[in-house]
Amino acid sequence: MMFLKIMPVLLSVMIMVSIVLYFVSEKNLMKYLGNDAGLGAYIFAAAIGAIAIIPSFISYPLAGVLVKAGVSYGVISVFINTLKMVGILTIPIEAKFLGYKISILRNILALIGALVVGGLMAFIYSIT
Repeated sequence: MMFLKIMPVLLSVMIMVSIVLYFVSEKNLMKYLGNDAGLGAYIFAAAIGAIAIIPSFISYPLAGVLVKAGVSYGVISVFINTLKMVGILTIPIEAKFLGYKISILRNILALIGALVVGGLMAFIYSIT
């Protein structure tokens, strides 16, 4: 019964995200995620990952395509971590169970953690 109650909200969120991702071209994505973007690439990857709702069976191959296109492992790490741990659009659903204060705090801590892990990945790959 809980799943049926959440279904309309979940479907509307997925539809909105699908529409947004349809209008973002691959060229623009590489412009903001490429190595030339610097720190902005990490922030952009975190924002996209926090907003998007993409299943794992799509996100991991997408990360592979981005790596082949020249996106650094640090940026990919931030993208995947925020994609899986941060959910801006799903906060209303999460708040029904945990409350808004805990949901927002959890998302902020997950975002900080993703940025730290991305920075560590960039550091590790820069010294090897």
